[in-house]
Amino acid sequence: MIVDNALYRDGVRVHVDCRKDDLTAVRDCATGPGDFVWVGLHQPSAEELNRVAEVFSLHPLAVEDAFKAHQRPKLERYDESMFLVLKTLWYVDEQDAVETGEINLFVGRRFVVSVRHGEGAELHSARLDLEQRTAVLGHGPSAVVYAICDRVVDAYEAVANSVEEDVDEIETSVFSPSRTQDSQRIYVLKRELSEMRRAVNPLREPMKRFATGSAPFVSQEAAPFFRDVADHVLRVSESIETLDGLLSTAFDANLAKISLQQNEDMRKISAWVAIAAVGTLVAGIYGMNFDYIPELRWHYGYFFALGLMVVCALALYRAFKKSGWL
Repeated sequence: MIVDNALYRDGVRVHVDCRKDDLTAVRDCATGPGDFVWVGLHQPSAEELNRVAEVFSLHPLAVEDAFKAHQRPKLERYDESMFLVLKTLWYVDEQDAVETGEINLFVGRRFVVSVRHGEGAELHSARLDLEQRTAVLGHGPSAVVYAICDRVVDAYEAVANSVEEDVDEIETSVFSPSRTQDSQRIYVLKRELSEMRRAVNPLREPMKRFATGSAPFVSQEAAPFFRDVADHVLRVSESIETLDGLLSTAFDANLAKISLQQNEDMRKISAWVAIAAVGTLVAGIYGMNFDYIPELRWHYGYFFALGLMVVCALALYRAFKKSGWL
């Protein structure tokens, strides 16, 4: 659906007396040197997207990518427009899950078409914020690209902070004296970090091009705005690698902890087996069917055998306790 369709002139939204879905009327009103149109769509149908493509002469290959979504973040130029793909991220803490969406941007000299898929990173509030910053919006389509990229990358940082909190919880759990099962959660978080890496890392090169003013349809005057965004992308990318390394270390520590716990269990089992073996040995010897076993017919032999079992068992228990086996 078409969420919004607006004309901007000198950093200010201009009222156009037509319906929101009347794309041609709004486009034809952009006659001034700095005028441009921003059309926002959310999960459009093929008919809606083809109508937008016809009005703004968008390349069919880029339109196909925008409709199907599930694209890798990228920046491409098609004739008189630029096509940018951004992955949106948000975090579901209850499931330790990083959910993804997608934003596709078509940018020309007098228009911006944003196509959003998924529930994350809504753009209406970004549009309202940008409309309050006339000086920034005066840079034209470049300002819209900046505002959207900034909103998406800010969400990356929020997700990275949430994952970092979960990694801290795992570290505390792994190195606690209690017995915990952390392997599955570590694997889930490493998988989610891989999802983040696929969204963030490919975006570094486009942001670098925007920051240096070498990208098409992004003015040199707007390039400084993208430097901060490029820095944040790099920072999130480094944070992902750091968190992944910490999880790998935590996983190795968890395996070592499990191995130590198993060794400790085996020592306890062995100690109790040794204690039980003493009584079994004494009972086994005096349980043999021979008539001439020493002290076999002694009046106090039974009590002596029981006492010997108890004394040997207590002595072994004390020795194992002192050595830390029990």
